[in-house]
Amino acid sequence: MLIHPDKSFLLAVDIQEKLLPAIHEKQRLVDDCRWLIEIANILKVPVLASEQYPAGLGRTIVELRELLPDGQYMEKTHFSCLAEPSCRETIDNLGRDQAVIIGTEAHVCVLQTVLELKQRDKEVYVVAECVSSRKLDDKNRALERMRACGVHIVSREMVAFEWMQRAGTETFRQISREFLR
Repeated sequence: MLIHPDKSFLLAVDIQEKLLPAIHEKQRLVDDCRWLIEIANILKVPVLASEQYPAGLGRTIVELRELLPDGQYMEKTHFSCLAEPSCRETIDNLGRDQAVIIGTEAHVCVLQTVLELKQRDKEVYVVAECVSSRKLDDKNRALERMRACGVHIVSREMVAFEWMQRAGTETFRQISREFLR
């Protein structure tokens, strides 16, 4: 199944100030997540960001926060976004059947969110280079488990090209100039 811009949303899970310094390849993660969020914004794909206990772990990092309006953040204390009633309601209100997931930590909040989205009959796509954990081994095990549960593991370019659907448009030319060269 292809990821469709009118059927999907992008969820950035817990990419937060106090957690990020411990994350494996943190700068690459930030750069790749920023790249995908910017493309989602151009294509008008809804973007949400969850924040796990922001009083303790801080807000979403500034490099990503500057790309998202205030109304797109969801605070939570549950590890899974879907276990938090306000987050679940925000996601449900989008009315979208496809979830594209990025964030940290792959083996905790991302994994639990992804599995619950899958249980709720969403098509779930995890962007491999846009998720991480403190330990690479934990990330790899999480991706293996997600795949075994029927989650699609994709790359950021797969998502971008599926959202764009075709070449020859002004949007394609803009994204090609700004992001693909």
